[in-house]
Amino acid sequence: MEHEMQRNPKILAFSGSSRKGSFNARLLKHAVDAVRAAGADVTTVDLRDLSLPLYDGDLEAGHGVPENAKILRTQMIAHDGFLMASPEYNGSVSALLKNTLDWCSRPVDGIDGLAPYRGKTVALLSASVSPFGGARGLIALRTIMAKMGAIVLGEDVAVPFAQNAFDDSGALTLSGTTQVVQTLATNFVKMTHTLHVLPALDGSVR
Repeated sequence: MEHEMQRNPKILAFSGSSRKGSFNARLLKHAVDAVRAAGADVTTVDLRDLSLPLYDGDLEAGHGVPENAKILRTQMIAHDGFLMASPEYNGSVSALLKNTLDWCSRPVDGIDGLAPYRGKTVALLSASVSPFGGARGLIALRTIMAKMGAIVLGEDVAVPFAQNAFDDSGALTLSGTTQVVQTLATNFVKMTHTLHVLPALDGSVR
C-alpha cells in the first residue's frame, strides 16, 4: 500500500489539432514537460493516428466501436487525468477532438460509455492566432468534459497571437506564458494526486 500511495499521477495528453506544425501541439509539448517536472507520468497520444471515422450510429450498430477507439478508451480508464490542448474552430472545439470524445463515450464490452471520463481530472490549454487565445473553444470543451463527469481544473491556458508565441524551434517566446503553463501544470498534478493517489478517508487506496 505504501508503494501505491507514493506512485506518480498518470496523465494522458493529446491535442485536438490535426495540422502539421500545429500551435496547439507545440503548446501541449511544453505542458507535457511541465507536468512531468511537477511529478506526473505522462503518455502522449496523437489523435490523427487513430483514423476514426465520423461517428455514425448506424456504423456503430453494424460494425461496433472502432478498435482504435476501444484502445484509447482503455488508455483513458488506466490514467488518472487528461491534459488537453484544443484549437478553437468557430467558437468551439475541433471536429477531430469532438469526434474522438464521442466515439470514446460509447459503451464497450459491458463497460459504460462514460467510464473513461468519470472522475478524471482535466487541464485545458489552447493557442490561437486570435487575441482571445482560443478561450471560447475552451469554454465549450470545459462544458463537454464536465457533462461527461470529469473534474476540470478551474484555471486554463489560452495563448493569443500564437503565430508570434513560438520561435523557430517551437519554444515559447514569452517567459510569462511559460510561467502560466508551469503554474497550470503544478496545480493540475496537485489536484490529480489529491483525488487519485492519496488514500481515501476509509483507508483504501484509489
